Amino acid sequence: MTEEIIRLLARHLPGYEVGSVKRLGEGQDNAAYEVNGELVVRQSKIDEAAGRGEAVRREAALLAAVAELSPVPVPQPVFVDEVAGVLAYGKLPGRPLNLHPVREPMRLAAPLGGFLSRLHAAPVERMEAFVPRDIYPLSELLEEAEGHYGEVVAHVPSAARRMVEDFLGNPAPAEPGVPAFCHNDLGAEHVLADAETSTVTGVIDWTDAAIADPAYDLALVYRDLGPEVFERTLAHYHGRLDDAGRARVLFYARCALLEDVAYGLRSGVRSYADAGLAHLARTFS
Repeated sequence: MTEEIIRLLARHLPGYEVGSVKRLGEGQDNAAYEVNGELVVRQSKIDEAAGRGEAVRREAALLAAVAELSPVPVPQPVFVDEVAGVLAYGKLPGRPLNLHPVREPMRLAAPLGGFLSRLHAAPVERMEAFVPRDIYPLSELLEEAEGHYGEVVAHVPSAARRMVEDFLGNPAPAEPGVPAFCHNDLGAEHVLADAETSTVTGVIDWTDAAIADPAYDLALVYRDLGPEVFERTLAHYHGRLDDAGRARVLFYARCALLEDVAYGLRSGVRSYADAGLAHLARTFS
């Protein structure tokens, strides 16, 4: 991959000298590399037949629109290579929250609440030019969660199994009402922060952005940062979240946690599995 990155940089940034290439990490959708400590080169894991080139082209256009909305920094493309499925952008300050927890997590709530307020208030008709609708029946999500639990149950502490199984044994909440523009994958791995000052420095990876249920963005705050930070985030959130919305937040958080544990164990990316198992009791209690 290092050789491929060097070739891409020579093609798109003639004269740019590559001193170092470091693997940053890998998620379900992308693998990311850091060049010279200043450039991030991210390659889509979608295969070409499934529309990899279109996906990165669309994301680059989306980032330009999001930059106008977001009160926190977002990546700004330096180049896009549709054939290789690569998007390159200047490295944002800070480090991913999942690997570098901050000293005072409560200080993340105000910027996250403001960020989600701006996103969810964006005109849907405008943002539909950049992203698809992602409205998925909750009953199907529950079925998927049952499948994920079947994959991971051997790794779930026996004391927690009853909580998870009680959740899976209940019906899904009522379907959401009005959708909004959402990041749609606001896990801790996509929130950058300064660990010393506990400030949000950026939000990355907009691959899954969609017109969707805004409760899902809030659910990943709940899953990864816990109920106390979630409640404080809501205090700074100007969107509407009624009792039905809160029920969906819990539902999505629990389904997403099981999905992360299954992905981490299946792929060998242990950080996902370890974080999910560590947060299991607080998410299902």
